[in-house]
Amino acid sequence: MSDPRTEQPSAVAPPVPSPRLGPGPGTWRAYASLDVVLLLVAVAGLALSAPLIAHITAVPALAIAFWRNAMAVGVLTPVALLRHRAGLRAMDRRAVVLAVAAGALLALHFAVWLPSLGMTSVASSTALVTTTPIWTMILLRIRGRRQPGVAWAGTALAFLGVVILTGVDLSSSPRALAGDGLALAGGMAAAGYVLLGAEVRRTVATVPYTLVCYATTTVFLLAACLVAGASLGPYDGGAWTQLVLLTATAQLLGHSLVNRVVKSLGPSVTSTAILLETPGAALIAALWLGQWPPAAAYPALAVILAGLALVIAAERGARGAAEAG
Repeated sequence: MSDPRTEQPSAVAPPVPSPRLGPGPGTWRAYASLDVVLLLVAVAGLALSAPLIAHITAVPALAIAFWRNAMAVGVLTPVALLRHRAGLRAMDRRAVVLAVAAGALLALHFAVWLPSLGMTSVASSTALVTTTPIWTMILLRIRGRRQPGVAWAGTALAFLGVVILTGVDLSSSPRALAGDGLALAGGMAAAGYVLLGAEVRRTVATVPYTLVCYATTTVFLLAACLVAGASLGPYDGGAWTQLVLLTATAQLLGHSLVNRVVKSLGPSVTSTAILLETPGAALIAALWLGQWPPAAAYPALAVILAGLALVIAAERGARGAAEAG
């Protein structure tokens, strides 16, 4: 299926008054509005991840990461071969290399974050792994892209909301400290994954990129399971049902929609919005597990939303300035 944003104008279309290439500000705002909705759906899918993983006690953490990616590859492969074969063939060497690198970073993200949930508190692990936007902004700055002060302020404000919500508990226990370090590494890996995905998505459609990325992640995680001796089965029917549900929500709706919207919304907005996973997971845990969040959860959510609004405003301002130029 073709992406309407990449189609060329019809030969009989009236001439445009400006020689600028690409969609105008109104066009970008229309697509951005749709993608903001899709991003919220993605965050809702990601928010289901921690509560579901907490229930899949019969499956090792690395095996959970492997199966959610392997199942996603099983769903995407026939779709890609039937409807996106041309897009797969059109991927040049650079796009393939970057997609493979993104898949490797996604595998690293899963491989270090999921085990951390059993080593340190869920609050600490969640807060540290969602430092992704901080690392994204730093990496963008290293690459020479100057971020406006509003974007930095929004990122800091959003992360402050996560800290208020979770109350990061950096324990002095060696095991807990190791878990904290793994969660922090997971946030760094996720930042690289988002940035590489944004670069590939400039020229590659969602499904071809996502298939190559997830396939790479699956291979790396399979190797990690074999090296670590993590059991890949057999499991009971309940565990398989939960793995399927995790794949459908957190992987196909979560990560795949993130890959879809990062092209138009940019890595800064996308990675900052992922911070909403924390209050989302807390709400799901309250409704599903009866674990009601503390009173600080409500103002914390408002702080996160305010920070995200600042980052989106900064990104729109940058896009508008670029289009006007």
